[in-house]
Amino acid sequence: MLIAENILRNTEKHRVSNNRFYTSKTSKFDGKVIECDSFPSPIGTVCEIECNDKSYVTGEIIGFKEKKNIIAVHELNANIILGSKIKVLNSSNDVAVGQNLLGRVIDAFGKPIDGGEKNIGLNELWPINGKNINPMNRKPINEVLDVGIRAINSLFTVGRGQRLGIIAGSGVGKSILLGMMTKFTNADVVVVALIGERGRELGNFISEILNDDSRKRTVTVAVPADKSPLLRIKGAERATSIAEYFRSKGKNVLLIMDSLTRIAHAKREVGLALGEQPTSKGYPPSVISMIPNLIERTGAGSKDEGTITSFYTILADSDDTNDPVVDTARAILDGHIVLSRELAQLGIFPAIDLNHSLSRVMNSIVSDEHQNKSENVKKLYSIYQENKDLVLMGGYNQGQNADIDSALNNWPKICELIKQNYKIKSEFKNSYESLNNIN
Repeated sequence: MLIAENILRNTEKHRVSNNRFYTSKTSKFDGKVIECDSFPSPIGTVCEIECNDKSYVTGEIIGFKEKKNIIAVHELNANIILGSKIKVLNSSNDVAVGQNLLGRVIDAFGKPIDGGEKNIGLNELWPINGKNINPMNRKPINEVLDVGIRAINSLFTVGRGQRLGIIAGSGVGKSILLGMMTKFTNADVVVVALIGERGRELGNFISEILNDDSRKRTVTVAVPADKSPLLRIKGAERATSIAEYFRSKGKNVLLIMDSLTRIAHAKREVGLALGEQPTSKGYPPSVISMIPNLIERTGAGSKDEGTITSFYTILADSDDTNDPVVDTARAILDGHIVLSRELAQLGIFPAIDLNHSLSRVMNSIVSDEHQNKSENVKKLYSIYQENKDLVLMGGYNQGQNADIDSALNNWPKICELIKQNYKIKSEFKNSYESLNNIN
């Protein structure tokens, strides 16, 4: 027994640490990225850099080039000079997770920014890049998720574990729609990632959109637009890791990420700093590969795990739905909700465009009757949109075409189906009843 204890004690004494504290000095700095003499640490290693005023900032190794380490600085406008000392802090890529995250607001480092207890008390770790799931072991999507929004429940039914995009320009009610989902969705845990948004909106989301009940089951990761591009990327990865952790515990998780476009912009900045060649609209190849990597981490887990139903907002600049980020995300997602500026101008919120929105799993989770009624409403909506100008000009008389007549007669009901007070939840059953009112 004594021999075993001595062996254990000696082993602990001579154990080699994973965090080797190498040092170096800056040889080049452009305001965002440092080049320094190389030292053997992997990508993702966090370093501490001494500034000219004897303060310290942190950065992260993002690549290697010609026997140089490339370090992206976490703080903008850091007072770094040639020869500034660099020290390795941590080479671990794990994220601290646990039940105590519920109800808290944290930053990209996992530090609380909500004014509450600073020590959250997290005793478990999860890889920031996630854990791979064999696609053959993933559960099928066969259960309806009630999101509390009438138009989505009835016309674009969502399944547990589905991944969807919300494609919208500016000022069409995207934030209100996200708030409704956060409050109304039937989920065990809600993880909200507010990445690259205005600082004012972050406070409003917490204080106005989240009530006491929804806050208790919500984890918010907030990285505003004035933070460095690397922190914006890390915020998205941290939020996804937190969602994966709760899924591994058997929870049905709702992940809302606002916005995927801002994350792509941040990745573009990092990629260009590393010397990548820009392609369509200035996006380097690393952006196009990052989007599916991030999205594929969500979805249904294995048989003993829960699910992550994820919504990613995608900004369509000038309402251009053919942007490279939009195209790449739309190809990998299980559906998308497009918000219409025209409906928003008519005061119809949420301004969901029935012509261009889609749920790819709806056919397998609802009845044939529900599917047929949904397709009929979309058909009437499309007919009305195609012929409304003709009707307004007086070029159409009632009775000339049965489909146009039906579209005109049902248009007020269709508007009522889409339109919903952001404070009132529409249960799935009630949403289906509203769908039945349209003939």
